[in-house]
Amino acid sequence: MSNNNASTSLAVAHKAVKQLRLEASVRRIHVSQAATDLKNFCLQNANKDPLLMGVPSGDNPFRPPKSCGLL
Repeated sequence: MSNNNASTSLAVAHKAVKQLRLEASVRRIHVSQAATDLKNFCLQNANKDPLLMGVPSGDNPFRPPKSCGLL
């Protein structure tokens, strides 16, 4: 193994160790707690969700075009 390959391999190992330390330091919560938090967020913001409440026809750019009554 040449000196260049050894230094490259060492640099890759240092980068991997740095990434692993970063991932190990991330604060984690239980899935059940995350699900409860997500459910509460969805329930609190349901009145602002256009998929649940619908879009007012005046604000909807995708509404069907109105036909002209004169033709």
